[in-house]
Amino acid sequence: MSGTETKRMHGKVALITGAARGQGRAHALRLAEEGADIIAVDICETPDSMNYPLATDEDLAQTVKGVEALGRRIVARKGDVRIKADLVATVEAGLAELGRLDVVVANAGVTAMNSPTLLQAFVDGVEIDLVGVLHTVSATLPHLTAGASIIITGSTAGLMKGLVDNPKIGPGGAAYAWSKRTLASYVESIALQLAPSMIRVNAVHPTNTNTALLHNDDIYRAFRPDLKQPTREDAMLAFPAMQAMPIPYVEPEDISALVAFLASDESRYMTGLNLRVDAGAMLKGS
Repeated sequence: MSGTETKRMHGKVALITGAARGQGRAHALRLAEEGADIIAVDICETPDSMNYPLATDEDLAQTVKGVEALGRRIVARKGDVRIKADLVATVEAGLAELGRLDVVVANAGVTAMNSPTLLQAFVDGVEIDLVGVLHTVSATLPHLTAGASIIITGSTAGLMKGLVDNPKIGPGGAAYAWSKRTLASYVESIALQLAPSMIRVNAVHPTNTNTALLHNDDIYRAFRPDLKQPTREDAMLAFPAMQAMPIPYVEPEDISALVAFLASDESRYMTGLNLRVDAGAMLKGS
């Protein structure tokens, strides 16, 4: 890709939550390749309720280096999506340096909660996976104008019938699935409200994706309940059962390709959609 005329996001600014690694970093790099400047936010610490490590300061620094290596500007801040004030401060810092906001990618999410009580595990998951998205939209919406695009990360876990109520997935998994299901409905409702302002809202629902959210002991046990302490290699044998295509997972860059399309003017009349990158997972049902 060469020349600004070929960059679909030239002159635009995109805010991405959970940008330090995984899908968030992939989205930041892809949108930067497309010509966008980036506002990146990530908690960069692991809450007590988590059973696997989240991103670090060093991870966020790597995202910054990657975006800058592509010749784009980036404003990166630590922030917790559960705290609206953190997002408001990040938006203000980004606007002060970059001057505008055109795209919002509400990507931050977790699973595999390790709270001391079942109730707290569910509450913690919902506050990050659902309330964090609502906070992101609330903090950014006042700064968006006609042509802006909001992209929400969902999950096929929220679309599969019966998964939310399946006791085998545990409270953290139930919080994740219920939050993602609720987001699918939220996208349709808020898109209708914002359509007269020509602001689009869409969701991307991945299947298994090659990130730390998939590669942790809780997920391995969910896929290999026949084993007491399954390894990654054990889980890799079961991952393909999720998809109709014979693959264990998609890559973060596969999701970023759709995010880039939804962020660009090429999708200017697409709104209220729940789009899947699932290798046929939903074709198999739940």
